[in-house]
Amino acid sequence: MTSVAAHRPGPRAWGVMLISELKMTTRDTAGLIVPFGLPLLILVMNAAAAAEQQIAHGRTALDVYVLPLVFTMVVATTGVINMPSFLAYYRRSGILRRLGVTPASPAMVLFAQVAVSVAQTFVGIAIAWTVAMLAFDAKPPVSIGAAIGVFALATAAMYAAGLIVAALAPTPNSAVAIGLALYFAIGALGGMFGGRDSLPGVLATIGEWLPFGAAVASISAAWIGAPVAAAHLIALAAGVVLGGVVGAAFFRWE
Repeated sequence: MTSVAAHRPGPRAWGVMLISELKMTTRDTAGLIVPFGLPLLILVMNAAAAAEQQIAHGRTALDVYVLPLVFTMVVATTGVINMPSFLAYYRRSGILRRLGVTPASPAMVLFAQVAVSVAQTFVGIAIAWTVAMLAFDAKPPVSIGAAIGVFALATAAMYAAGLIVAALAPTPNSAVAIGLALYFAIGALGGMFGGRDSLPGVLATIGEWLPFGAAVASISAAWIGAPVAAAHLIALAAGVVLGGVVGAAFFRWE
């Protein structure tokens, strides 16, 4: 037991892996611009008019509708598109297989990629939030604790969806294609191109139970201080479980 433990990667090895993943991510120009630029563009296009519409508790349509949408777009882009493409590339290039015969487990790559992607998500949200506050006088959520909890659950649900993409996509290009298709599908049904009220009843209901729509609705409720609907929390939790089960069943290191 002692000899096995001695060969386990230590903190330095984990740090090197994180730094390597960070360098790989920063070299992916499109992977940086899209999750930062697209949500910021949506924010700027809608913020001026939305900031004038008072909703409740001193919060405007910018706070209650636009920001939850923008934040959900950031986490969905990194979780559903970017992360699966990196994992598919590592599998295709044989990196995961080669790591499998070393003390550095392939699981370290998965951990490092998720950690870097989450950090990227926080940076994107910080940029959007700073612009909203400084340029459009956005207000913080009424229920800060609820907003943080809901966003953490929404993040887990999006990354679980990304694990499904990474598990099923055979190549990096197919991972990007599948991720984009899934992103725009759940986004369209979740209100990314307009409120769900404009969708037919059945599609609106489906969108409400998918991670994107459930995330937007839950964050919006927390922002205005309203109770978060149990259906939305159940939908996000179910997404986490489903993504974990499918990812574990179908993901292959080779």
